[in-house]
Amino acid sequence: MTDSSRRRALLEARYGQQATPENIIWNEQIETLLAHRSVRAFTDEPLPEGALETVVAAAQSASTSSNLHQWSLVSVSDPETKAELARLTHGAKFAGFDFVAQAPSVLLWVADMSRSHEISVEQGGDPVVTDYLDSFLMSSVDAALAAQNGLVAAEAIGLGGVYLGSLRNHAKELADLIGLPAYAYVVFGMAIGTPDPHRPSAVHPRPAQDVVLHRERYRTRPTKEWIEDYEIAFKDFRTEYGLRDKTWSHSVVMGTGLEYMDGRENLRRTLEECGYLLR
Repeated sequence: MTDSSRRRALLEARYGQQATPENIIWNEQIETLLAHRSVRAFTDEPLPEGALETVVAAAQSASTSSNLHQWSLVSVSDPETKAELARLTHGAKFAGFDFVAQAPSVLLWVADMSRSHEISVEQGGDPVVTDYLDSFLMSSVDAALAAQNGLVAAEAIGLGGVYLGSLRNHAKELADLIGLPAYAYVVFGMAIGTPDPHRPSAVHPRPAQDVVLHRERYRTRPTKEWIEDYEIAFKDFRTEYGLRDKTWSHSVVMGTGLEYMDGRENLRRTLEECGYLLR
């Protein structure tokens, strides 16, 4: 396959029959990003030697607010702990992800203000800022930026992974399981390993760029102007891969209803138990 045809295929996979941008500045890194797919089926191989350190080096190369480095990573490969993590992805209303127990490694990305709090106290400071919502948000964003860098690095060396936001269903149990200190919580997990070639995943389509890209000012746009084209791309994808028939709109309705939270509606109380005041 030529570079041109491979790149065209990447855009078609990402946008379906919707309009695609014609002026992408291509290179190997951009191709890796556009080829991203969530991987939920892995081989039995452990992570290659040096893979974890490579992921962490990339994660530490992400931007970090005020150079405070308010995130940490807990890497789990013990079978019993992974089985417990798989259980914690389950909620009261929705099934969890049993594949988590089979993944070679599960990475738990932690928004971690504990170091900043401790250093400030040791140095005679008053770390009152750690009790405010903005600091909670800052550390959560730091963890997300680090995790995305880490996943891109993993994909660049032939690995794959998937985010596990459902671990927040049981945030307090998870914090206790891995011994988190005060002012730290798991933002999400990430199952990671070598993708199983016999159970490949696929590139999910995204809405056309003019749905999410605004120039100069935010432009409110009626849903009916764009949603039909994305629904077609969404339906074509699900049909091609034998997934049950449903619309993207249905997913949105389900994903914005209280039932979807499945335990995460208690997150504020859990965070307060973990030391956060969220003023």
